[in-house]
Amino acid sequence: MIQKKVVIISDISTKLNLDNISNIEELGGDLAKSDEQKLMSSIIEGDKETLDESKLINESINQGLNSFTPDAIFENLVTDYKAAKNIYGKSFLRHITDEDDASLERNTKIPEFQRKIKRVIDEKIEKLKAKKILDKELKLTEKAFSLASVKLYLDELNILRAKGIVGYRINRKESNYGGQKDYRDYRKGDRYKDLALKRTIRKTVRRGHKKIKKEDLSVFEREARGKVYIVYALDSSGSMKGSKIDLCKKAGIALAYQAINENDKIGLLVFGSQISNEIRPTSDFEYILKEITKISPRKETDIASTILRSIELFPDEEVTKHLIIITDGMPTIGDEPEKETLNATSIARYAGITVSVIGINLNEEGEKLARDIVQIGDGKLYIVKNLENLDSIVLEDYYSLI
Repeated sequence: MIQKKVVIISDISTKLNLDNISNIEELGGDLAKSDEQKLMSSIIEGDKETLDESKLINESINQGLNSFTPDAIFENLVTDYKAAKNIYGKSFLRHITDEDDASLERNTKIPEFQRKIKRVIDEKIEKLKAKKILDKELKLTEKAFSLASVKLYLDELNILRAKGIVGYRINRKESNYGGQKDYRDYRKGDRYKDLALKRTIRKTVRRGHKKIKKEDLSVFEREARGKVYIVYALDSSGSMKGSKIDLCKKAGIALAYQAINENDKIGLLVFGSQISNEIRPTSDFEYILKEITKISPRKETDIASTILRSIELFPDEEVTKHLIIITDGMPTIGDEPEKETLNATSIARYAGITVSVIGINLNEEGEKLARDIVQIGDGKLYIVKNLENLDSIVLEDYYSLI
């Protein structure tokens, strides 16, 4: 049996050579023209209250809290702070109380301190209600998700801008990632992997040069591939709670931004014990952004159903179809979850879909299953140890398609 190529990425950052990055204010694109313009302006201008509110909302979503109950938050805090941290997360508690972890750990049993944080919590929630970020039942409104999505979007673009991996547009008539087609003279920025060595040597000899000079260099031109449709499948099981799901969401935003900028389309599958959200591949960035923002952690993991459902989301067209699965664990649903997952992968591959897996700190058993998935799915496996590089890895997988 022919072994499929597998790529393992640990805690190193992918080095993509991308230039021409716009200022963050210019990266708003169509989103800046929408109803979120004022929110975006407030965040860009550094309005502290808006920034704090957006952070609080994002933290609540990432912890699986879609409503605010001030009395319950306060009672949990003063009764057992360690248990409260497990429920709400340190970051959420910091933003809702304006106190850091050390202060809360030390002072939650002091009556005067309790009165202070109760007042702060109540005031914050009243402000959120007044701004229609929370409704009468203290649940997050669409305005809340809009605010959170703008913050996520701008945060991720700032990160990508710093890494130098956004803002570049590939010329598909001559793509670095297509098939070798013809030759041309070397230009600054060409990849060394595309060097046409034999042609370069022949040219050097013909010109009577004793050493290869820059003008002797020839590279392969590449024939671009067609349109790419991607489904970004994100594990939202309980173990993904907190910063883990936050970074996965930001990586999805990076992928959506860059793919749509390249005139490709991106869809979404959010899975736990069942599929909680699905979007067919689209070029509507604002829609994808909001739906990614809404992702909250749930319970178990059903990868097989996710793969099968992805088949139905792709169009019946001659396009590149690719599924990216991001997970931190083994499938737990079904009588034989591993066997069912591999069977689903076979069906997807037969339908013309390639499958890559990005595994977050997988154990030995999980890594073996992931290897089997990408071998059957003709995709790539990335083992992630450092989540800060997740967006780079997701974009690397995308660029390998185009």
